Amino acid sequence: MVESWLFRVWGHVQGVGFRESVVREARSRGLAGWVRNRLDGSVELQIQGSRQQLDAMRGWLREGDHPALVERVDATPLPAPFHRFDRFDRLPTL
Repeated sequence: MVESWLFRVWGHVQGVGFRESVVREARSRGLAGWVRNRLDGSVELQIQGSRQQLDAMRGWLREGDHPALVERVDATPLPAPFHRFDRFDRLPTL
C-alpha cells in the first residue's frame, strides 16, 4: 500500500547539494514525490512509497549526505486521499 509522508529536514542542509542527493536517493529507492528548499533554511519533502521504503528513506535523511549536517528530521504521515506522483522531482524554493 502506498503512503505519503511530509518531511522537514533541519540543519546545514542548503547550499551543500543536499536536494540533489535526495533526488538521487529517492529515485534509486523507487520513491515518488518532491523536494524543495524552504526560506527558513530547512528542506521539505513529500515522499510516496511503501511503509518500508519510507522508513528507510527517513533513516537516510537522518544520516544526511556529506557535507550536509542534519540536526533534525520531522515526519508527518498524510491522510488519504492524496495526490499521487509518478516520479521524484526537485521544486523551486518556497
